[in-house]
Amino acid sequence: MAAEELAGALAAVLGGRGPRVRGWDSAPAEAPAAAVRLRRDVCYVVLAVFLSEQDEVLLIQEAKRECRGSWYLPAGRMEPGETIVEALQREVREEAGLQCEPLTLLSVEERGPSWIRFAFLARPTGGVLKTLKEADAESLQAGWYPRTSLPTPLRAPDILPLVELAAQYGRRARHPVVLPQELPCSLVCQRLVATFTGVQAVWVLVGTVGVPHLPVTACGLTPTEQRGGIRVAVLRLLRECLALHHLAVETKGLLGLQHLGRDRSDGVCLNVLVTVAFRNPDAGDEPPKVRGENFFWWKVMEEDLQSQLLQRLRESSVIPVNR
Repeated sequence: MAAEELAGALAAVLGGRGPRVRGWDSAPAEAPAAAVRLRRDVCYVVLAVFLSEQDEVLLIQEAKRECRGSWYLPAGRMEPGETIVEALQREVREEAGLQCEPLTLLSVEERGPSWIRFAFLARPTGGVLKTLKEADAESLQAGWYPRTSLPTPLRAPDILPLVELAAQYGRRARHPVVLPQELPCSLVCQRLVATFTGVQAVWVLVGTVGVPHLPVTACGLTPTEQRGGIRVAVLRLLRECLALHHLAVETKGLLGLQHLGRDRSDGVCLNVLVTVAFRNPDAGDEPPKVRGENFFWWKVMEEDLQSQLLQRLRESSVIPVNR
């Protein structure tokens, strides 16, 4: 891939898109030989935050025995064969009685690669709000409540930061609109935009196996990698080409994601922005030396692309990934 093609791939990822995943540059020794499957290997959860012009939040009242009567945001597990957006729309329809349109991904939460929750800001596009007369196994009812005075009890307080994040996004969008890209992926993996920033230049780590590309690291499903979260896969790849003991590595957040959910493609690729820096600020203005021949640092020369990268880094203009 020529520098122009690398620039095009980087621009696409910064724009919330990206090429299809056809392989990976790093994988755990225990990486599965076959594609991951929902309900067998992984669980994806979708969640929707709705905010009205009156600063009200849409909540549903739970019907499940263990949390019956408590309140929560519309949420639920994806089913095999669904795209992420289809799962979101189904859950909102079943639990709240509304049709909806996702506006942007707000955050991603993970408990290791086998459990990932995608939280969206969404808006209603039709339907009728569910009442107690329509109570069923999905929910008892749905209602709009002031953001600063939510009903109790809540099923869990973890929705409070998401509601606040949605309100902040409404006041000032910190990241561009990001919606899932429907491309197949066989494993849970991450495409890295790993950057090193100098005084007058920005470098991006590139994989060389095959054609030059933004490197991909596959996430393992072992207990060790589950405990460490998806960050483990990032560090594994970087350890294969860099001496990390004198470096500070930080995953800034998500630039986009890819998933299809059809044709037994239950994997997901998270496009993540990562920074690499020397712990000693006087160590130099050039990126750290790469070991081996499978990676190199590509100096971003295109001014617009460099400006985009610096802006995303400076303003943390990414989707947060939380544990």
